Amino acid sequence: MPKATLSMPAGIVVLPSARLSRLVRALGVVVIASSLVVAPVEAAQHKPRKHVSAKVTSKKPTRVAKAGAFKAGAVKASAVKAGAVKASAVKAGKVAHAAALQRTSLRQPEFSRPAGSDVSAAEPGVASRTVVVFDESTERPLYVKNDDDRAQPIASITKLMTAMVVLDAHLPMDEKLTITWDDVDHLRGSSSRVPVGAELTREELLRLALMSSENRAAAALGRNYPGGVSAFVRAMNAKAATIGMNQAHFEDSSGLNGNNRASAMDLVRMVQAAHQYPAIREFSTTGAHTAELNRRTVEFRNTNALVRSPDWDIGLSKTGYIREAGRCLVMHARIAARPVVIVLLDSDGKQTRIGDAARIKKWLETRWRNNLLASG
Repeated sequence: MPKATLSMPAGIVVLPSARLSRLVRALGVVVIASSLVVAPVEAAQHKPRKHVSAKVTSKKPTRVAKAGAFKAGAVKASAVKAGAVKASAVKAGKVAHAAALQRTSLRQPEFSRPAGSDVSAAEPGVASRTVVVFDESTERPLYVKNDDDRAQPIASITKLMTAMVVLDAHLPMDEKLTITWDDVDHLRGSSSRVPVGAELTREELLRLALMSSENRAAAALGRNYPGGVSAFVRAMNAKAATIGMNQAHFEDSSGLNGNNRASAMDLVRMVQAAHQYPAIREFSTTGAHTAELNRRTVEFRNTNALVRSPDWDIGLSKTGYIREAGRCLVMHARIAARPVVIVLLDSDGKQTRIGDAARIKKWLETRWRNNLLASG
């Protein structure tokens, strides 16, 4: 029987079965080994893209997440820091408040003084730059602030001297005088409610000069003095010397001239002298007054509101103001049934001198009441 032949493709070598088995076993190992070896090589060749791609895509969210977490951490840190600052501010506020309370608890009341102590050693806490409180009962100052006997501008306090000179001349008080352009303030340009051409009696002009501090009224009084303004000014300076105003000097009748000067103690003497004139006491403390000016009724009010207060017993009053002098006030008053002269010079603000007067009144009442209780 003929042997069968196997047609094999070209290039294929037929090996004996024993050798083939060994070769297959060898190739199997090789194939297996190759698959074991080649597979990793292929994986290494193809997976990098996948892994790199996966790695890149996975890193991006990770970085964003990390950045977000870092930013969130920073915000949290800022919040913590802000909270710490706020806590520090609250703590500082509490410390400051505690310190303020401690200072308040240690501070003595402004007008609380030990009973029986010397009044002159206490201070009423006034804001005016120059102050004298003078007790007429003992003829000595109770309180002095910044009065070194130096003359300073006194503004319309001058009008007290004007009134004394007019009254000393014994001129007819019912004589009618006319306001002219010579009486207008050409130095400072201040206004007036007394018009040029108005006719008023000498008494009426004196009242308006004292209670309402009308400059044209004071100027007309000086101009209508025998010998004119220059004679009137000489009489003012002579009167000052007579009553012991050693530092005083006058150059006009209204006080608009800044060279009208006196010390605080000079003004105490002037108030005491002026208080001897009934007309000055009445006119300077009149609360309000109406006058007929060129067939028109005009109401004038006192420049010192305290004369209208029921809490005060004021026997004489005069206010004053020019830039050089500041706001001024002198008064003769009875406080706790005792006569007192109060001089307040160079105050700031319209109400400072009024407030200072009220503080002085309360201070004196407290002191004298305590002294009375101590002596009783």
